[in-house]
Amino acid sequence: MIDLGSTSARAAVVDEAGHLRHERRAATPRESPAPGLLEFDPVAVADAAMQAATATLTEAGRVDAVGIANQRASTVVWDRTSGEPAGPGLGWQDLRTALDCLTLQGEGLRLAPNQPATKAAHLIGAAGVPPTQLCVGTLDSWLVWNLTGGTHHLTDATNAAITGLCFDDRVEWDLAVAGRLGIPAVSLPRIVDSTGPVAEATELRGAPVIAGLAGDQQAALVGAGCVGRGAVKITFGTGGTLDACLGPGDPPTDVRGPSGTFPIVSWQQQGRVVWGIEAMMLSAGSCVAWLCELGLLENPGDSDAVAAACADSGGVSFVPAQMGLGTPDWDFGARSTFTGLTATAGTGHLVRAVLEGVAHHGVDLLEAARADSGLELAGPVIDGGMSTNGTFIQALADASGGVVHLAPEIECTALGAGYLAGLGVGSWRDWEEVASLRPPRRTVEPHKLADRAAWQEAKRRAASWHPDLSAVSF
Repeated sequence: MIDLGSTSARAAVVDEAGHLRHERRAATPRESPAPGLLEFDPVAVADAAMQAATATLTEAGRVDAVGIANQRASTVVWDRTSGEPAGPGLGWQDLRTALDCLTLQGEGLRLAPNQPATKAAHLIGAAGVPPTQLCVGTLDSWLVWNLTGGTHHLTDATNAAITGLCFDDRVEWDLAVAGRLGIPAVSLPRIVDSTGPVAEATELRGAPVIAGLAGDQQAALVGAGCVGRGAVKITFGTGGTLDACLGPGDPPTDVRGPSGTFPIVSWQQQGRVVWGIEAMMLSAGSCVAWLCELGLLENPGDSDAVAAACADSGGVSFVPAQMGLGTPDWDFGARSTFTGLTATAGTGHLVRAVLEGVAHHGVDLLEAARADSGLELAGPVIDGGMSTNGTFIQALADASGGVVHLAPEIECTALGAGYLAGLGVGSWRDWEEVASLRPPRRTVEPHKLADRAAWQEAKRRAASWHPDLSAVSF
């Protein structure tokens, strides 16, 4: 499998027991030429992926199939004849099209700057060549193009559905929206299943078949074994993302739900869409990194022991809103706050308050997903860098009042890409077998009742520090 993340390309082999072997990484640098802009070199990303994959195959030998997981919404536009990028790649966090999105809202077209739609339109407009000469894609499309020597331009349903260019209730290109943005139909990739053979990776040794494709969060959902109705995972990395599997049928909603969640495609198999919902927090592990910048911690890993040295936070609450609040509030003008500070509050109390604040916001995501789905969702499976922090995980269990499970891998994205590919070529029989491959590495039960009322009050005080930003809604 190949996992295209925010700072590296990772390749590994998923063996028959569901374990990652022969892992290799190569860096994929990003640049921020100005505040709010985030760019990358598409050729460097493709080269890094090929380098990592080649190193893995050299050590592992033959593989049955290739799975690809990618950071969603990062956008590339390239020339279909030369294969050369028509400009820099735009990372999902890039906000250069925010004003375009607000203008389009006035026309009744609701798009967000973190979706590929307006990013692709911007890149096409700046390319200086006829739009029909260009291909538009997310990172999965770009990598498949490179792996197949420029013979296949495709994307899977999980990536297509979040572009802003698909219909709300089905995974098909909305050519009216694409046309309004100046994106020709011929520039869009073919939408394929998330699991099942789609093309041969002729640029890799042995030309293994590409049989698994998914956005990173959906791949993590699969890798965590959350493939049944009501199963849910939360990834706590720089930010936090909850994904819940709802099953086949009608999409949960065609707009943002009342509690601030969004519909997603969990995966597509044999043309059948399995739907889900997603909830997001904009700051999680980044808050712990900030404590290091302040000099309160030597490194993020120290936060566990420092916080555990205090029995509680001493009445201090923290709201993780460095970039605003996501689900359920979606208040871009909110800002991080400490409340309840006294002269007796020490470093340990502040660190614990930060971990507990992230945990409370994680429970907000879970409660929102339960409300919008109408399901009593299972205890969440947790992955991401913060899943190794025992104090944080215990705080999450206490705040939720229920059990939480630690995923079989710290990062499940790569595992999920491998599962999708293996399922696609028959290495595993069905989803039930996939779910049983790797049980959670640990289950944590609540030890005490957390003060959710104090958290809600702290969050109220953190709201609307910048009213103009708070008024923006994408």
